[in-house]
Amino acid sequence: MNQDKFKTLVHYVCSSRGHAPDSLGAVKLNKILWLAERSAFYRLGKPITHTRYIKREFGPVPARILPVLRELEDEGAISVRDALHFGKRKKEYIVHVPVSEDFLSREELEIVRSVIRYVCDEHTAKSVSDASHDHIWKVAEDGELIPHFTVFAKPGKITEEHRKWAHEQLEYELA
Repeated sequence: MNQDKFKTLVHYVCSSRGHAPDSLGAVKLNKILWLAERSAFYRLGKPITHTRYIKREFGPVPARILPVLRELEDEGAISVRDALHFGKRKKEYIVHVPVSEDFLSREELEIVRSVIRYVCDEHTAKSVSDASHDHIWKVAEDGELIPHFTVFAKPGKITEEHRKWAHEQLEYELA
């Protein structure tokens, strides 16, 4: 994982909705990060930051999101506050320090911007959360790593041969 690039990506996504912090909560932030990494893996052959994602109740979540948000807060780059949104609690991210786009390649930036628009402009937190509950998420155990290469997985019967291959791939990715 490229820790610095991941932290900058989180900062960038938070700043992308700086004009409307109520349009980006924890659910949408996690989905943007997940979808951007998967889209990059699909289109470019590699994820943007190589961050590990794990299954949680509301979909895939970056394993290091909470420590990274705390780092950004401790550095004074952002503030995280609890807010009510349609009667439910949600996180809001207030950006205090601007972030440059130059940490991303042109292709990565295009992917991230597209995913931000898709998640924030076309979805509610619930609808994007539901959409992230795909066949891969459904078969994973809570807390289990969801590798980037699963973007290529198709629903179907899983054989012992498939399990062996996936285990080998996972060992390679964790190395």
